[in-house]
Amino acid sequence: MSLDVREAIKNGKTVLGIELGSTRIKAVLIGEDNTPIASGSHDWENSHLNNIWTYSLEDIWKGIQDSYQKMAGDVKQRYGMALQTVGAIGFSGMMHGYMVFDEAGNQLVPFRTWRNNITEQASAELSELFNFHIPQRWSIAHLYQAILNQEAHISDIHFLTTLAGYIHWKLTGQKNLGVGEASGVFPIDIHTGSFSEVMIHQFNERIAAKELPWKLEDILPQVLVAGEHAGVLTEEGAKLLDVTGELQAGIPFCPAEGDAGTGMVATNSIAKRTGNVSAGTSVFAMVVLEKELSKAYDEIDLVTTPTGNLVAMAHSNNCSSDLNAWVGLFDEFAKAMGLNVDANKLYGTLYNLALQGDPDGGGLLAYGYLSGEHMTHFEEGRPLFVRSSESNFNLANFMRVHLFTALGALKIGMDILLKQEEVKLDQILGHGGLFKTEGVGQKIMAGALNVPVSVMETAGEGGAWGIALLASYMMNKTENETLEEFLNENVFAGKAGSQVSPDPKDVEGFEVFMKRYKTGLSIERAAVENLK
Repeated sequence: MSLDVREAIKNGKTVLGIELGSTRIKAVLIGEDNTPIASGSHDWENSHLNNIWTYSLEDIWKGIQDSYQKMAGDVKQRYGMALQTVGAIGFSGMMHGYMVFDEAGNQLVPFRTWRNNITEQASAELSELFNFHIPQRWSIAHLYQAILNQEAHISDIHFLTTLAGYIHWKLTGQKNLGVGEASGVFPIDIHTGSFSEVMIHQFNERIAAKELPWKLEDILPQVLVAGEHAGVLTEEGAKLLDVTGELQAGIPFCPAEGDAGTGMVATNSIAKRTGNVSAGTSVFAMVVLEKELSKAYDEIDLVTTPTGNLVAMAHSNNCSSDLNAWVGLFDEFAKAMGLNVDANKLYGTLYNLALQGDPDGGGLLAYGYLSGEHMTHFEEGRPLFVRSSESNFNLANFMRVHLFTALGALKIGMDILLKQEEVKLDQILGHGGLFKTEGVGQKIMAGALNVPVSVMETAGEGGAWGIALLASYMMNKTENETLEEFLNENVFAGKAGSQVSPDPKDVEGFEVFMKRYKTGLSIERAAVENLK
């Protein structure tokens, strides 16, 4: 292996990024050329306790430590060296949610993740108060709902943050967030690059009668932009991250970011008129705007890039979970028949069959709502598959309609941007599990959005690579070099990718399916009610 890589590891010229996704925690170490040289991952799942989707603190740290140890083990195996220091570290996590702590640093209630649709009243009241859409999963919606519910812990809150912000705080002692992540906590004033002071004042006035011992600005983290230093690894933090004690303290951190921001970075889609779509357990599209939208929409979130530019975000809580469950059923059938089929072959075969189906899915209908779906106003989900006696029921159409419905709620939001607001989008870059089978996810997505969909050869590196790139930018940028310039010149120059343009038959077929999807929402509502 290259002597240069060994020297970079020895001299602390590498950069570490760790991202906590909904089903996997991944650690990626990158070299001086910003390409991965080692990695490690840990699989985990959320728990549904007392009607709350959550992850315990124990599971959070177990997962971080395991992914770090596997990455460090990869370094030792590949290069014969112990990892003792790096040039910079960045942490990323699932955006939004609710983590609150008292003055002593004790967690007050279990982590409430983005997946919970339990803040409808708060979301509606705050959206009206601010004249700005506040989604149910945002941290401020969770806080206000807890206040409305008169929960006992409210008066003890000393710090409110996100998953990434919590980890960053424990490792550095610093209570700050990157602006992209912060934009899912509370609205950002894009002119100041920080939380909107006007809206903070409005919120404080709204809760004044509660006579709480804090103002909102007292409990929120500081907001930083990409490229700024956000603290260093403390002695306690080093022991918490690396339980073997090899890792040295003093390593600088970049601002913690959310998975939406790292997805933008990992796909080089932070420039205006570009966008990216992340399709996995959930699916969300990020479109960097040239100008503000004409009005607020319940279906569209306004967040920012890690540099503070305005981004329209269409987010669906559900994407591939129900689809994966059906593939798992086919795997069980294969095993019952005495066949052991490789998972990649199974997915590849079934996904490619979908391309042979009727353009509209043969009249079939499905909803993959494993959890609630805010885009279509469901507090609870019930995965559902239905057909009429006239439907063309075959395996190709079955797979096609489940790929379609994985994007159904997303398309409702994207139609607002592309059709109503006439947002210009030159291309969208895809990443996530839906795109692992070559060409299929791209073709379905291009038909759904009627926009060319590209997948970079680096797309599989994901958000852990994205946050590592943000840490590398902080460490290596030249004076006045923008993040966009850094990515274009130092990361993506010469990188290959594939682009799929929308097929008119796919576009028309998806539109026909969407008429059926919207009409059939009443069936899904009945399923939710009848199965309670």
